[in-house]
Amino acid sequence: MNLKLQQYSLIIAVGLAVTAPALADSYDPYEPYNRFMYRINDGIDRTVLVPVSRGYQKVTPKPVQSGVTNFFDNLRDVVSIGSNLLRLDIEKASTDLVRVGINTTFGLGGLINIADAAQMPNNKNSLGDTFATWGWKNSNYFVYPLAGPSTVRDAVGDTVLRVYSLEGAIVESEGLRWGLGALKGIDKRAQLLVYTDGLDMAAVDRYAYTRDVFMNMRATQVGGTPPSAVYDDTNIDDLVPSEADTPAPVELEAPATDTTSSLNQQSDSLETDDSAMAPVTEGQALYAELTQYTAPAQTEPTLTAQAVELAPAQDANHLALLY
Repeated sequence: MNLKLQQYSLIIAVGLAVTAPALADSYDPYEPYNRFMYRINDGIDRTVLVPVSRGYQKVTPKPVQSGVTNFFDNLRDVVSIGSNLLRLDIEKASTDLVRVGINTTFGLGGLINIADAAQMPNNKNSLGDTFATWGWKNSNYFVYPLAGPSTVRDAVGDTVLRVYSLEGAIVESEGLRWGLGALKGIDKRAQLLVYTDGLDMAAVDRYAYTRDVFMNMRATQVGGTPPSAVYDDTNIDDLVPSEADTPAPVELEAPATDTTSSLNQQSDSLETDDSAMAPVTEGQALYAELTQYTAPAQTEPTLTAQAVELAPAQDANHLALLY
């Protein structure tokens, strides 16, 4: 990496560090930029990184994949030594130094993770963790180009480490340094496949889902205030009106009625109707005789009896349906 690129990277890092505290109240004030960069990163991830990472997992033997992961983890322990020294945490810095010594010496340059097999403490800290220890605990969300979710605090530390990388310190060839950087990115992306494969089904807004999960995770790691804590402080009892604020129900009185008087009125009306009836005419008397006529009993067998004769094996309840 040439000198001008290093200078530009440092300028960007310093600019982010200066502008971050002014917007500390909202954890995503750069959302228009973040969504724009997220779409770019997501397009590159879907078209390049994911297919390459799947092919890497498919063709590369598991021991080789483990060796690559262990090698870059060993380099992270070197960074952690410096980070813990800046935090004045001598105990963790000493532990990291012992891990690097054991894995580098007996683990074939870090290809075999003997320290984890010996159950040694794993204190992988970054410059972002150091800045959080110095007081910069809450930081705004920031999507790093080609790297994904981050914060302004972590982006400053990552930019410094990208400019002065350990790969560049141990490898002189420019092409080999770029090759190591590409291998590191592919290995990291392959480890994240198991977490990102179901992201499309788990979230409607992938950007917001990734942002919220990442910000809560980093706040927990550095001891900051997670964004979800704003909603946790809401008391549900405050959303329900108290009994004093609730108006009492109004009871409507039914109108009083005099049952005795109403019955007397009905009786008087009936007596008036009876007295007002006209005498029965001859036609009405003939009609009354016709309506009182009763037909003689039938001597022919009924429909049920005929059905029984036609189908004696049938049940009477079934034959009743013929009606």
